Amino acid sequence: MEFELGDRIRIEKDGNVYEGIVMPTTTDHVVFKMVSGYNAGIDPEGATITLLEKAQPKSAAKKEKAEKAKPSKKLPKVTILSTGGTIASKVDYRTGAVTAQFSADDIVDAIPEITEIANISGRVVYNILSENMKTEYWTELARAVAEEIENGADGIIVAHGTDTMMYSAAALSFMLKTPVPIVFVGSQRSADRPSSDNAMNAICATKVAVSDIAEVCVVMHDTTCDDRCAIHYGTKVRKMHTSRRDAFQSINCNPIGYVDYSTKRIETILPYTKRGTHELEVKATLEPKCALVKFVPGADPDILSYYIDSGYKGIVIEGTGLGHVSTDWIPNIRRATEAGIPVVMTSQCLNGRICDRVYDTGRDILKAGAIEGEDMLPEVALVKFMWALGQGGDVSEIAAVMSTSVENEITECTLK
Repeated sequence: MEFELGDRIRIEKDGNVYEGIVMPTTTDHVVFKMVSGYNAGIDPEGATITLLEKAQPKSAAKKEKAEKAKPSKKLPKVTILSTGGTIASKVDYRTGAVTAQFSADDIVDAIPEITEIANISGRVVYNILSENMKTEYWTELARAVAEEIENGADGIIVAHGTDTMMYSAAALSFMLKTPVPIVFVGSQRSADRPSSDNAMNAICATKVAVSDIAEVCVVMHDTTCDDRCAIHYGTKVRKMHTSRRDAFQSINCNPIGYVDYSTKRIETILPYTKRGTHELEVKATLEPKCALVKFVPGADPDILSYYIDSGYKGIVIEGTGLGHVSTDWIPNIRRATEAGIPVVMTSQCLNGRICDRVYDTGRDILKAGAIEGEDMLPEVALVKFMWALGQGGDVSEIAAVMSTSVENEITECTLK
C-alpha cells in the first residue's frame, strides 16, 4: 500500500501490532514514531500495513491552527526571549528533525499550561547553539531584557541551551539590576523524547517569572523525577552532568528554593531580592580579553606568558585544592600583576573555598599579587572579571570588586 511521511499507520507482523506516524528512512524498513515516543523500524516483507489517518497538509494545518489564547487582564505579562534553546521544539515528521519554534503562538501551542499562569509574548534575540555564545551576545541579551522590562513585562524567561547557560546567567546577574524576575530555562532532552523535561521546566520557570523573586536565576529539574524544579542563583549554578535531567546544581550554597510541579507552589529557603526593590539598571559593558587557565601538573608556565604578551586584561587560574599552582608558575603570576593584569585564583575542586594562606606555595602566590577567588566557580569568576574590567577602575579597585560579593557569587560561609 502507499503511505507518506506523517501518515498514521498500523503494522501487523509476527503476531505483533504496532501503530505510529511514518518517519523518514534511509533503508528498506518502515520507520515510524510510536505512541510511546520511541521510533521503530519494521521490515515490510510479510507485514500487513493499514493506513489509519492521512497526514494533514501543511496548508490545512495553518488554516486549522488552534485558537490563540486570549490575553487575560488579570494575568501578569511574561516575555520569553529565545537564544536558541528548545523550550518549544516540535518534530517535523516529514524530515525527522526537531525544530525550535519561538513565536508566542508556537510556545503556547507547545506548552499551553503557561497561559494559565501569565500572558505570554515571545521574541527571538538570536538563534545559536549555546557553545557558540560570545561576550557580545550577552550584551545584546541584557539590553533585550531591559527593553522588555521597560515595555512593561512583569517577568522575563530566557530560553537557552544548557551547555553554557551558567555563563550567560552569571553575565546577566552582573550586568542587570532588575525589578522583576529574570529566569533562565532550558531542556536537557528534546521535545520528541518521552523523557523530555522542556514542558515541566518551562511551566516552573513561568511560575518563578510571576513570583516576587527578582533575581537572575536558573530554573531546571531538581531530581530525575517530574516532581519539582530548583531555583538557582545565576552565579552559583553549574551543569554537573551531560544528559541527566537534574544536571543543574547549586555549588557552595543551597538553591533559592523549589517549585512543586504538581501544586505549582514555590518554597524558598534562601534570601532573595524581592520584586520592585531595585530600579532597572544596565551595566552591560564587558572586557572580552580575559582568560580562564586550568593548571595541570607539568604545565608550562609560558602558558601565562601567552596571555600577558597578547594583551589580555585579566587572568583566572583554575588551580588545585586550596588554589595552588606549581612554584615555577609564580614568577609569571608576579609578571602579570606587575604589568597591571589582575590574576584571580580559583579551584578545580568546585566545592569549598580558596585559601592561599595555609601552605608556602599559596603564600608565595599571594605575595606575587594574586587575588583569592573565595568560593566562586571558575567560570563565574571569569564572567565577573569581564564585567568588573568593563566598568573601569585601577587594579586595586578591580581587586576589591573581585573579592566582594556583588550578586551572591561569594558566600560568607561555604557549605561543608
